[in-house]
Amino acid sequence: MKNGLYIVATPIGNLQDMSQRAIEVLQEADTIACEDTRVTKKLFSLLGISLHKNFITLHDHNEDEQAQKIIDCVLSGQSVAQVSDAGSPLISDPGYKLIKQCKQAGIYITAIPGCCAFVTALQLSGLPTNRFMFVGFIPNKDKARADLFKKYKNLDATLIFYETAPRLLKTLTVAKDVFGNREMSVARELTKVYEECQTAPAEDLIAYYTENPPKGEMVFMVSPATEEEKEEIDVEELLKEKLQTISLKTAVKEIVEAYGLNKNDVYEQALRIKNAK
Repeated sequence: MKNGLYIVATPIGNLQDMSQRAIEVLQEADTIACEDTRVTKKLFSLLGISLHKNFITLHDHNEDEQAQKIIDCVLSGQSVAQVSDAGSPLISDPGYKLIKQCKQAGIYITAIPGCCAFVTALQLSGLPTNRFMFVGFIPNKDKARADLFKKYKNLDATLIFYETAPRLLKTLTVAKDVFGNREMSVARELTKVYEECQTAPAEDLIAYYTENPPKGEMVFMVSPATEEEKEEIDVEELLKEKLQTISLKTAVKEIVEAYGLNKNDVYEQALRIKNAK
């Protein structure tokens, strides 16, 4: 196998979702970069892959240091496979700093695609899939959670978050306050025996999960802003705020993309504000 870095997706629950290509790469790789060696070695044992390899831990707290070690391995002629504990590496997991440094070093990089929890959840949700935004993990603090939801409230896209079971009811309560009666979806135990995906307004989801306390990690999704909600957007205030720190062109681009507005209308409004100053 060619020396370089191989980004390998692993199952999120069902072992049979591991592709043959991914198995072959892990079998042939000289070094395995992983979040937790215990989790990865268990996967290797289940797949019948030899454990006689060099395992390197790669997580949020040591990525800068370990990236150079991995680069050195590749430059010495080795093939390195990067995996996360489950799913596609780099998606709310470490790795982008490693990829950036490998590209700067001119190292061969390729990805072996596979499972991704938020993509699987979106497919099951019944919410719009033509435009979506993956936001990542929801903060634990109440104010930070509410601020995050308000930041993306008017986005013309399905919003996707990761959440844990103990915090789900709090999250749904705040989501009800911020997003109102929009359709929302909670997906859990994806690809496993007890897989479920509940889609309903927050009030119904709160009632359901009060009676059926969830377990494990889950994906939480919110449908896009309605036309009525978009009309409430104060474009003038948004432009005034952004024009204090960024160029007119960039401000217009960000607002148009974030709220699905007409580019010419926003640009004309931005010009009026700039000329008035």
